[in-house]
Amino acid sequence: MADRSVTEPVAQHLAQQPARAGIGAFLIKATGVVLILVLAVLIGLWGVQRYVDERLTPDPTTIASASLQGLREQNRLSAFAARYVAVVTSRQSQLGFSTEKTLIMPGSVRYEVDLGKLTERDVAWDAGTRTLAVRLPAVEVDGPQVDLAAIREYGTGGVLTTFTDAEARLDAVNRARGQAELLRQAREPTALRLARDATRRAVERSFGLPLRAAGVDAKIVVRFADDPVANGEQWDVSRSIGEVLGNRR
Repeated sequence: MADRSVTEPVAQHLAQQPARAGIGAFLIKATGVVLILVLAVLIGLWGVQRYVDERLTPDPTTIASASLQGLREQNRLSAFAARYVAVVTSRQSQLGFSTEKTLIMPGSVRYEVDLGKLTERDVAWDAGTRTLAVRLPAVEVDGPQVDLAAIREYGTGGVLTTFTDAEARLDAVNRARGQAELLRQAREPTALRLARDATRRAVERSFGLPLRAAGVDAKIVVRFADDPVANGEQWDVSRSIGEVLGNRR
């Protein structure tokens, strides 16, 4: 009787061991399946996020390229104009007589940039600093446009103007000198600085507005090809938008 009572619990314990082993194996397999499913879901979410980032996130280089194309289609940009007044006096002497004439010549000039010279190499995007660097051709002075209706002339008259062509020669000299004086004033450092600043602001807006409209926070830096470069300073060496877009094709 005693042997039988001991044998029965042992037998029951041995009978339960295969059942427990089966349950453990099932749990391990189920856990593995769950882990695989979770991993698959994570991979899928990563793929969707990457697609959204690539397809739906605004691309600064693409936007800058479109802005560049729009600027080039304008051909020439005139963001600043100024009016100047030239006052010149010429004198002529002949046969012991002399005469002189003074000319007051108003005129205006436009300061322009040839946007047709812009290329994709002149626009570079630095993703690290989120800076768009633009290099423009030098500012050109167009004119002067002389206001013929506002010209005033004053002369001493005299024998030479009456009996010779001295007056005509004085007029020709004064007009040439007047136009040269208008250009000299237009090329003064202060005038050129104002023209550069106005052009720089216009180009910054042309590139900055589309970027801001697309939600891209970027700094626009505009320089001119003939800007003086300080010792040790280098031009921006970021990749141009032409290089970036070229690698994508």
